[in-house]
Amino acid sequence: MTALGIALGGSVLSGCVDQANGGGAGSRDQITAVGSSTVYPFTTMIAEQLVANDPDAKAPVIESTGTGAGMKLFCAGVGAAHPDIEDASRRMKASEYAQCAKNGVSQILEIQVGIDGIAFAEAKNGAKMALTPTDLYRALAANPGGKPNAARVWRDVNPALPAVPIQVYGPPATSGTRDALAELILTKGCEAFDPSATPLAKSDPEAHKALCTRVREDGVYVDAGENDNLIVQKLQSNPNAIGVFGYSYLEENKDSVNGVRISGVAPTYATIADNQYPGSRPLYIYVKKAHLSAIPRLRNLLKLYAANWSATGPLVKRGLIAAPADVQARSAAIVKAETVLDPAVLK
Repeated sequence: MTALGIALGGSVLSGCVDQANGGGAGSRDQITAVGSSTVYPFTTMIAEQLVANDPDAKAPVIESTGTGAGMKLFCAGVGAAHPDIEDASRRMKASEYAQCAKNGVSQILEIQVGIDGIAFAEAKNGAKMALTPTDLYRALAANPGGKPNAARVWRDVNPALPAVPIQVYGPPATSGTRDALAELILTKGCEAFDPSATPLAKSDPEAHKALCTRVREDGVYVDAGENDNLIVQKLQSNPNAIGVFGYSYLEENKDSVNGVRISGVAPTYATIADNQYPGSRPLYIYVKKAHLSAIPRLRNLLKLYAANWSATGPLVKRGLIAAPADVQARSAAIVKAETVLDPAVLK
């Protein structure tokens, strides 16, 4: 749990009967959320508003665990021992929903709260890099083109790039940002570099994954954990390095780091919002319907989210990119009607 998560979660559990499992008074009177470090600051902001608006509200516990690790916690069961909300920087997978359902978590609200971009950043005194998905694939993949990766400097992957050592600080394998990096950047670079990779995705998905999205483990890519602010600090101490995190952290630290152009496009609010930037992705929260009546003020938190995610709302000032109007309307309708997710739409 992050320090802020601990601060928000200072309250103790109370009561003795678990309403979310069909009992009477809930055995927990504070909201709990786990998941994405990218969505974490937005859910934290809404939690702070909830407490500011209601002095009787217990401070929610918000944990930055990474999307994948959060899904495991969220899907472990229904009831006070399990989180109410999963913050996610990618969509839930069909396999994750199946695990949820296996553990009795079958009524889930999927709410897109906005958009984000996978931002590549460097220090203000960095090498002023400009990259493509192919450059990043050739630099970071364990076996680009089926051969062990021997690239040590950026010029090894593209003669137009500087002879600067390849050093990338990024999210761990449990992170939704890592999943999005694999899907939106590495896979595109892989299939552009090696045309045989595209049909492999259907004929042998595991081989495609090994070829396109397995990241090298020789120290060039450094797993920096779920603390994106730590990546910013590492960039300041190592100006040759590149960091990978959600756009909100780039916006929050624009005085100390620069965004790296990908395929000639800089990561900005405008380029991510209109999908010009290659790393654009939706952000979600998942909520257990069974907990809406059991956990006090959980419905209020969802309503606060919907009231604050517009282009002129405070979440955008925190670094969220507002979703298109039709997506906002659909998400608001899900909150109002408490419409559950149809698992048939998941992959």
